[in-house]
Amino acid sequence: MAKHNDLGEKGEEIAFHHLVKKGYKVLERNWRYDRAEIDIVARHNNQLVIVEVKTRSAAIYEEPRDAISNQKIRFLTNAAEAFINEKDIDCETRFDVIAIKWYGEGNYELNHIEDAFTPLVN
Repeated sequence: MAKHNDLGEKGEEIAFHHLVKKGYKVLERNWRYDRAEIDIVARHNNQLVIVEVKTRSAAIYEEPRDAISNQKIRFLTNAAEAFINEKDIDCETRFDVIAIKWYGEGNYELNHIEDAFTPLVN
């Protein structure tokens, strides 16, 4: 497996434990719809929370949260809508980003951005 995939999996695991520690109920991980994947779907305070996890090596200049393009937001919006319809969920939904900057050997910086973006309509 490529190093960036390994780093991504580490980041998703860190994000999962962060959310659980904060009292989120994780419903799904790596839920796929069409060409999109939702990293984590959770419930918190009567909200459905769609979480995009972005992990970057500290050596990379780009901030992890800056890697979320309008196209990625559209994919996430469509996937969230499909998830809501499939699971027949009726509650407020928000989109969070968990940005992780990886320094190596378990040393990282985590930034949980709640309500990080507004869904884009196709």
